[in-house]
Amino acid sequence: MCSEAIEEKALTGQRLSREEGLSLLREADLVELGQLANAVRFRRHPNADVTFVIDSNPNYTNVCITDCIFCAFYRKPGAKDAYTLTIEQVMEKIERAVALGATTVLLQGGHNPGLALDYYVELVRETRRRFPQVTPHFFTASEVTTMAQVSGLSIPEVLGRLKAAGQCTLPGGGAEILSDRIRRRLSPKKGGPEAWLSVHREAHRQGFKSTATMMFGHIEDDEAIFDHLDHIRALQDETGGFTAFVPWSFKPGNTPLEKSIAQHASSTRYLRMLAVSRLYLDNIPHVQASWFSEGKKTGQVALHFGADDFGGTLFEENVHAATNFINKTTVEETATLIREAGFRPAQRTTLYETVRYW
Repeated sequence: MCSEAIEEKALTGQRLSREEGLSLLREADLVELGQLANAVRFRRHPNADVTFVIDSNPNYTNVCITDCIFCAFYRKPGAKDAYTLTIEQVMEKIERAVALGATTVLLQGGHNPGLALDYYVELVRETRRRFPQVTPHFFTASEVTTMAQVSGLSIPEVLGRLKAAGQCTLPGGGAEILSDRIRRRLSPKKGGPEAWLSVHREAHRQGFKSTATMMFGHIEDDEAIFDHLDHIRALQDETGGFTAFVPWSFKPGNTPLEKSIAQHASSTRYLRMLAVSRLYLDNIPHVQASWFSEGKKTGQVALHFGADDFGGTLFEENVHAATNFINKTTVEETATLIREAGFRPAQRTTLYETVRYW
């Protein structure tokens, strides 16, 4: 059960301690935990709207030198199936997404040392020029770090170049688990938590908004989960630049970790993690239900466990697909799933501005 003291603190907007958060994650009754998270969600967002964005998630390269043991997508330079798209080829992907109504494109790739900074800047500039209705939600923190390393510029300089080309948001991918202990095993070439945090801190300083993510269900433990949540909460206290928190569970198919991970994190573990995130991250305005990684039914249930956003339509996605885990949807189905869960579907922008109701 959720203790009365913790429940009172959550419902009155008081900050939970790490010990209280761990208690909820480990011991709280799942249904009561969901009810508490839902009550806090409605205290922050009183209406029954659930937002979603029409988007696509293409990739410009799968070439990467970082060798993360959780990734099935990347290829080493020179591999037979390695690729890097031209700017024109990326524009063709964006054009197809726009034809389906996309207003956000989340563009990601590997850490490709063969790409100059001008390539990335031109991707942003051309997207803004050709598709002014699209927000270029491009490049994770570790990609920005790669740009800095290859160009010899600082991270502030790289972000400044991207901003001058028209970029104003940054996706939260690449965080995985913000724990020194876990990152040393999971993605040692990416550096510790500060490698990710410093890019988002600087992006926020320059006026970017970004999302924060967490990929769990691999080699982390509960203490590492709260290392991650504490880092996110502290940076949001400092900058206020995060629009949303997006947790999802690791998919081991075709990854180096596959043989050591017995099974996916369960749906109940996901719902518990989502609810705790809503309660603990008291300064993050939106929490996203990941129908894409968890399945549509679990995504619907997540809307009763503290989530107020249903993510995006993801017309194209290749990273999860590389693990043989594939979910597809349409705009109409997305709206129907939200409605069936008892909410009013509201299409939004990248910055959570409502565009229209469905």
